[in-house]
Amino acid sequence: MSLHLLLDYLGSAEFARGAAVTLVLTLLSLFFGMVIGLALALLQAIPSRVARTFSFAYLWLFRGTPVLFQIIFIYNVLPSFGIRFSAFVCAVLALSLNEGAFMCEIFRSGLHSVKRGQRTAGLALGMTGTKVLLHIVLPQALRVVLPPIGNQMIGMLKLSALVSVIAVQELLLIANQTASANFRYLEALTAAGIYYLALTTLFMLFQGWLERSLDPKRKTRMRRISLTERLLGVGQPVVR
Repeated sequence: MSLHLLLDYLGSAEFARGAAVTLVLTLLSLFFGMVIGLALALLQAIPSRVARTFSFAYLWLFRGTPVLFQIIFIYNVLPSFGIRFSAFVCAVLALSLNEGAFMCEIFRSGLHSVKRGQRTAGLALGMTGTKVLLHIVLPQALRVVLPPIGNQMIGMLKLSALVSVIAVQELLLIANQTASANFRYLEALTAAGIYYLALTTLFMLFQGWLERSLDPKRKTRMRRISLTERLLGVGQPVVR
């Protein structure tokens, strides 16, 4: 391996631009996926057969087909109906629709974790259903769904590499195109891997900070899990 070439790739504008596209693609897809997932989870709570049927059909479709299939389908089929988007928009659309199906299950579990008695108490105090949802249910559900959402964030970062098949100039495609010019795949792919690891580490640090900030007044002090323990999946919190 040429260390000089590897450092050149790490500091090149093309790799930095590819990493930026990957980051933006990940954040946009995760955001819209969370919106879709929350909407589907709320639909499942509605006592309506139409709403539940629609939610079930959505989950069945997008959880039952590969992400790569969905990306290619949206990119190649929508133009035949006169609907034309750029490759980047098609990538965000496909990843968001797929992520929404998995986020629905995460939000559904979080909403079910809040006891029904708390909702009843809120209504008894004169709160509307919307206020109960915003001020009682969602804040508590968020603490439950945050860890799996953090995992989905990291998974989305890695799934974004699939959009290279529709020529979105993300990190993996940049690395592959760079390597194909001089056949130095080791250096190019190693540089891409370092960028992926750096972004993943930032996501994990952000997740840890968010988990701590959501419960600043907890009665029991928890031992802070180090980044190494978080990466390895070990080191459960213990009460001091």
